[in-house]
Amino acid sequence: MRSWRRGTKEMDLILGPFSDSELERLTEAELDLYEALLTENDQDLYPWITARLGDARPGPQALLPILDRVASFAHARLARK
Repeated sequence: MRSWRRGTKEMDLILGPFSDSELERLTEAELDLYEALLTENDQDLYPWITARLGDARPGPQALLPILDRVASFAHARLARK
């Protein structure tokens, strides 16, 4: 629910489908990272994730692996449309 009720529609559309599809595939360590990611503000998360469509990888060092995974999922999902 926290992935779909973020506060901004953009993050709902990025994190909601990711959580629906990928949460049960995440390791315990990745789930911990995802939980930490959910505590971040949407105004920070959106540029951190969308920057990965290019070559940039901004965001907190500890969250880089899960940010990369969410961005990769979102990119693949957009490519299918």
